[in-house]
Amino acid sequence: MPDMKELIDGMNEDLAAEYQAVIMYRTYASLVTGPYRRELRAFFEQEIPDELGHAAFLADKIVALGGMPVTQSAPVPVPRSNREMLEIALQAEVDTIERYTRRIEQAEALGELSVKLQLENLVVDESGHRDELRRMLMDWHE
Repeated sequence: MPDMKELIDGMNEDLAAEYQAVIMYRTYASLVTGPYRRELRAFFEQEIPDELGHAAFLADKIVALGGMPVTQSAPVPVPRSNREMLEIALQAEVDTIERYTRRIEQAEALGELSVKLQLENLVVDESGHRDELRRMLMDWHE
């Protein structure tokens, strides 16, 4: 059975990844080029508020559970093309859903049902991001 420290440590890993997402989407919005530049820029910029909201939830919950939120992001991959930006973003969303699924199991095992439910809502949100990225990559030619 996980202990509270394991849950907090995992949530800090998630928090670093949300910080990464904010930086990644802001950077990618600036880097996009080509005929779909405006659409891709808008897409990346619209993701930022969601990721900031996820980071706020995690940081607040970490403190409420007795922990200290991390202040560093996970490393941001540097892409070579617009397609690679989308592929990196898609993989980040897939990884996030996997991490949150583990966190849900930990929270449930510890009886932290509100954390579990809030994380489930984050999974729904991240799944929407993942699905949108998958659709954007369908039939992509570059």
